[in-house]
Amino acid sequence: MTGAPLILYNSLTREPETFRPLDPSNVRVYSCGPTVYHYAHIGNLRAYVFTDTLARVIRWKGWPLTHVINITDVGHLTSDADAGDDKMEAAARASGRDIWAIARHYTEAFERNLAELNIVPPTHLPRATDHVAEMIAWGEAIAERHCYLLDDGLYFDTSTVPDYGRLAGGQDDAAHARIEAVAGKRHPQDFAIWRRTPAGEMRQMEWDSPWGRGAPGWHLECSVMSRRYLGAAFDIHTGGIDHREIHHPNEIAQNQAYCDCADTGAQIWMHNNFVVDRGGKMSKSSGEFMTLDRLVERGFHPLAYRLMCLQAHYRSELDFSWENLAAAQVRLKRLVHAVAALRARDPGVAKGAPTVYRDQLDAALSDDLNTPRALPVVDALLADKRISAADRLALLDEVDALLGLGLATLTREALRVRPAAATIDEAEIAAALEQRRAARAEKDFARSDSIRDELAAAGVEAMDGDPLGWDWKITI
Repeated sequence: MTGAPLILYNSLTREPETFRPLDPSNVRVYSCGPTVYHYAHIGNLRAYVFTDTLARVIRWKGWPLTHVINITDVGHLTSDADAGDDKMEAAARASGRDIWAIARHYTEAFERNLAELNIVPPTHLPRATDHVAEMIAWGEAIAERHCYLLDDGLYFDTSTVPDYGRLAGGQDDAAHARIEAVAGKRHPQDFAIWRRTPAGEMRQMEWDSPWGRGAPGWHLECSVMSRRYLGAAFDIHTGGIDHREIHHPNEIAQNQAYCDCADTGAQIWMHNNFVVDRGGKMSKSSGEFMTLDRLVERGFHPLAYRLMCLQAHYRSELDFSWENLAAAQVRLKRLVHAVAALRARDPGVAKGAPTVYRDQLDAALSDDLNTPRALPVVDALLADKRISAADRLALLDEVDALLGLGLATLTREALRVRPAAATIDEAEIAAALEQRRAARAEKDFARSDSIRDELAAAGVEAMDGDPLGWDWKITI
C-alpha cells in the first residue's frame, strides 16, 4: 500500500477502522445493486459514485480489486420486508411487457448511467436469475436448523443466529414499522427465504423448489452471489443506509446460518446516506422522478452530478436542488477552464512536481473517503504557478484516477449540454452571438439588445463578460 493508512467507517462497529485486506493481492468488495424494474433514481446512483470512489482509492493505493455489483431482477418486494408484490412482476403487469425484456432494458439503462458518471465497471455484474439454483441449495442447507414453513413460503427464524440486528444497532420501532405482519411468523423480524406462488396465480418468473413453486426472497441473492464471486469472507460490503436496517442484517443472518458461525461475511460494512430534496421537487408524486436522463434534459452534464456527490461526504445527507446542481456545474466548468488554460500554454515536459498535493489528496481520501476535503486540493494544484503547467497536468492524471471527473479529457464543448426543450442549435447561437459582438463593436446597442432578447426568447442567456469564456448557456 502507498501513502497514509486507509481509514474506513465500519457500520458494524460504528467506529472508523484501519483497513487491512484479508488478502493484499486481491481486495474483495461487494456492492448492493439496483432492482431493475425502473430507471435508477439519482439517489440510487449516489451509492455507485460512493463505491466507485472507494474502488478508485483502493486501486490507487496499489491493491488489486475484485468488485461485484449485483443486479436484482427477481425477489425484491414492494416493501423492504415480506409484504407486497415482487417489484419486477408488478412492473410487468402494469406495462403489459415481458418481464425478462423489462429486466434487460433497465439493466442496460443502469450500465449506461454508470458510464455517464464515469464509474469504472465492476469486475462482475451478476444477475439474481442466473443464481436461483444456488439460492435453492443455500435454503436447503439452512432450512432444518434455521427456517420454518408457512403457507406462503419458507421463513428464516432470526432467533437462531447470534446478535441479529447488530448492524442496525438493534431493531428499533422505526425498523419494525417497515416490516408488515405476515400471519404465522414467529418474530416480526423473520424474513422469507422462498416465497410460494399463490394458488391460482402464475408469475412470469418462478421456479420449482422443495417448498413449492415460486421465487427466492430478496435477501438471499446477496449472500449467494457474494460467496460465489468473493468467497465466504471478504473485505467490504457497501450499500445505501436504508439497507442497514433490514436487508443487510438479514444477509448477515443467512451467512451465519450457512457457516454455522458468528462471521458476518464482510469485515467492513459501509453505507452511504440519502439524497434529500427539501423542496419536494424530485418526488415521484411531483411527476419528476429524478433520473440522470432528467438532469441531462435540463441541461446538466452527468459529471456535474458526480461532482455534486463528491462535494458532500458519503455518510452525510446530500441536499439536492437545481441551484446546488447548477453550482456544481459552474465549479466543474471552472476546473475544465483551468485545465484548458494550462494546455494552451505549451506546457512542455513534466519534470516531477513536488508531492505535496499528492500527499494532501491521499490524506483526505484515506480519511474515510473525505472527498469534500480533497476537492480544494485540486483547486489549489491547478492555481499553483510555482509548479510548471506540465507537472500540474501530470498530477491531474492522478486526480482523475481518484475522483473520476475526467478533467484531463473533458472539454467546455462537452459541458454545453443541450436541454431537451431547446429549439435553437449551437450554430444558430454562435452566429447570433457573432452578430451581437459586431453590433456592440459598432456601438449599435439597440441591435445588440434586440439580438440578446431574441436569444432569451429561445432560452439562451448571453453571458456578457463571462470570466470563463462560456459566452452563453441554454436556460430552459
